[in-house]
Order: sequence, then C-alpha cells, then structure tokens
Amino acid sequence: MPTICMFRGIKIYINWREHQPPHFHATYGGQEVIVSIRELEAVEGSFPNKQLKMLLGWAALHEDELMENWQLAEQQQELFAIDPLR
Repeated sequence: MPTICMFRGIKIYINWREHQPPHFHATYGGQEVIVSIRELEAVEGSFPNKQLKMLLGWAALHEDELMENWQLAEQQQELFAIDPLR
C-alpha cells in the first residue's frame, strides 16, 4: 500500500489493484477510514471528528491528484506524493 501523504498523525494511502469506486484509505491513532474520492465522504470505518474534517478538507483540495493516483494504482504504476495539509 503506497503512502501518498502524511500530516498531523494521519497516513493516507491507495492500494494497487483496488476495487471500484475510487477511494483512499487513511489511518490515525489505530483507526482506519475509507473515503470515496468522488463523494468526499467516509464510506467505511471511523475517525475522531476533528481528524475526519481535516482529512475531508485535504481531500477536497487534492481531488484531482487523488484521481490521478487512483488511475495509476489501477495500472500498478508508481504513485506520487501529494502535499500535506499545512
């Protein structure tokens, strides 16, 4: 699972050869959440409210880059890093 970004204790990654719809995984403090890239909402798992809001805000800023990485992952190509939330 290539890590594409880390910030404020949140680790974000996309799996290669993952199932549809486009999504990414994130971990924080032992918890995991799966976020739909197109809908920008958590579809599975849970995070503390503050961290989930930060994560979804970051995803909204980087939606195009997330989709590019998703397409690369589908083709089992190297993913690129995305800038963290500042």
